[in-house]
Amino acid sequence: MPSAVEGSEQGEGEMLRYEDTEDDNVSPTDLSELLKEGTKESHDRAENTQFVKEFLKGRIKKELFKLGTVALYFTYSALEEEMERNKDNPVFAPLYFPAELHRREALVKDLQYFYGEDWQEKIQCSEVTQRYVDRIHHVGQHEPELLVAHAYTRYMGDLSGGQVLKKVAQRTLKLPSTGEGIQFYVFDNISNAQQFKQLYRARMNALDLDKNTKERIVEEANRAFTFNMQV
Repeated sequence: MPSAVEGSEQGEGEMLRYEDTEDDNVSPTDLSELLKEGTKESHDRAENTQFVKEFLKGRIKKELFKLGTVALYFTYSALEEEMERNKDNPVFAPLYFPAELHRREALVKDLQYFYGEDWQEKIQCSEVTQRYVDRIHHVGQHEPELLVAHAYTRYMGDLSGGQVLKKVAQRTLKLPSTGEGIQFYVFDNISNAQQFKQLYRARMNALDLDKNTKERIVEEANRAFTFNMQV
């Protein structure tokens, strides 16, 4: 499963790369900066996995893409269930944007397209994805402050490098121009991805977190990258 990482679109020779888009006002102790700096190594490893490199070259098989969609469905179902559980918790509430970000319904549409109306009977959660799912549930129920790491790692990447992957998948797999099969990458309620990402990072930086908690969030974000690479 392509790891959701902060990236940027680079012309037609698609690539993912780390993008420095922070405001001039950020401090090195802001959570967004700590996450950016603290996950650089994981980011580099993620974008250099064989799967991602082959994907960006347009060498993605439809069957593998479908399995990736299945993994994303189980991952986001868990993530959004725990976000819903913690929507009023001050350690996460400012980052609760269901209309703008939530992906589960979009993934259901993609699975219906790839597998048919009885898609639920045709898919199953792999062991490695289940470990990712279990970790998200543990965090949401026992360490909700770490939920920030999982939300940041996935959603911010979906709005960045994910948009490159959308174009590659649509072209390579000859998917309909009307968007079937890639609804996961379509954010209808976000008119300007860059502005939204700045808002999201500002909300992260405003969370009332001590130094130790911020360090634990960075550690959890690196763990999330590892799960993505394993999947």
